[in-house]
Amino acid sequence: MFIGHFAVGLGAKAAAPKTSLGTLFLASQFVDLLWPTLLLLGFERVHIAPGITSVTPLDFEWYPISHSLLAVTGWAVLVALVYQAARKYTPGAIVLGLAVLSHWFLDLVVHRPDLPLVPGGSMKVGMNLWNSLAGTFIVEMGLFAVGLVLYLRKTNARDAVGRWGLWALIVLLMGIYLGNLFGPPPPSVAAIAWVGQSQWLLVLWGYWVDRHRTAIEPALRSAYT
Repeated sequence: MFIGHFAVGLGAKAAAPKTSLGTLFLASQFVDLLWPTLLLLGFERVHIAPGITSVTPLDFEWYPISHSLLAVTGWAVLVALVYQAARKYTPGAIVLGLAVLSHWFLDLVVHRPDLPLVPGGSMKVGMNLWNSLAGTFIVEMGLFAVGLVLYLRKTNARDAVGRWGLWALIVLLMGIYLGNLFGPPPPSVAAIAWVGQSQWLLVLWGYWVDRHRTAIEPALRSAYT
């Protein structure tokens, strides 16, 4: 799952209006931001196997540090505690922790039974929605639509950057997602890892856009901008 995780970041703004979209993106994609570095360091493994699912050619062989349920729970608690210590904003800390944890449960829906419950454990789970291209597209786009509407309902653009920068981000996310769905398999595991690192640019874009938008109360809500 890709765009569905960013949907969580967008929608979470409604529950934590004082937290930047960049930080919400960081939380919702935290384990996928961690994973490429672990690949490059050799701590986790993935294999390119075209046809293994209808959506992705990736066979996730070993990723207990980034993607086991126990590890993700630990990362969620850590992110929440660090944010609370830095910002003293409890709603934001809770939402960020839940956003990190949401990643595993959204992956549970789409992945093959390759998600470990605990590091080193033999039991792996996954509902395998990736075996249906249409089903995957409907679920992820539905999540993304809900997340975007929630973000638009909670914020207003202060200037052109806040308005057009947001829509440029949405177009870019859509383009990446469609490229992942319909593009060729990646050429190598190293390419996967380095492209994965580029997701940090999306986090930075989230910070940039959010600085040019203002969280609003329901009574002050205006038309979508």
